[in-house]
This record gives sequence, C-alpha cells and structure tokens, in this order.
Amino acid sequence: MKINSISGVTYLVADIDKTAKFYETLGFRMGKREEGRLTCYVNWFSVAFVAEDTASPDKGAGVLLHLKVDDIDGYHTAVLEHGMTPTSEPTKTAPGRREFVLRDPDGYELVFFAKK
Repeated sequence: MKINSISGVTYLVADIDKTAKFYETLGFRMGKREEGRLTCYVNWFSVAFVAEDTASPDKGAGVLLHLKVDDIDGYHTAVLEHGMTPTSEPTKTAPGRREFVLRDPDGYELVFFAKK
C-alpha cells in the first residue's frame, strides 16, 4: 500500500467566522461554506472546519499542520503586522529548514517553514 499525498484535514472550531477571517488573512483561499462548515484551500490541499458547540481545552494537542512558504522571515513579519502572535520566532530546525509556530483561534498549531 502506498499513500500518494495528503489532500486535507478537518478541525472542529468554536467560531466559523473567526476561523474564516484568520485563515483568509494567512492567504488560504476560501472554498465552499455551508451552515456550520467551511472549506479552505492552499493549492489543492483542503482544510475543513466544522463548528462545535463547546471548545475542548485539549483541542489542538498533537495536531500540527505544516505549511511551506518561500520567505519564512517575510511571512513571520506579515503575521506580526496582522496582529497575530506566533509562539516562536523563525528557528533553524533541520539542515536547510527554518520554521515558526502559530496557533489558530482554537489552539491548533500551524508550523510555517521554508527550505533553502
């Protein structure tokens, strides 16, 4: 068996509107929106958000979404300029790779990275 790619993930969120604004600001393309559900895209990769009645205090634990960018420092600066607060600065984590982490409004971790 072989998996060719990952096409998307689904997250439970407390506020669809707040989530939509957050991800649109980061550059995600807004897709289909229905009552209690929103799908966003980067290229062909989809992230679906489904509303939940109450937020779990452990939501986001162990869930990481890795997002490749061309200019990690420039992207980090843009995130700060939009009033967002990353949990880390761009840091070298592996040969030729730098990354920083940002939590979304529901506590999910987004790992932005660039390779040289």
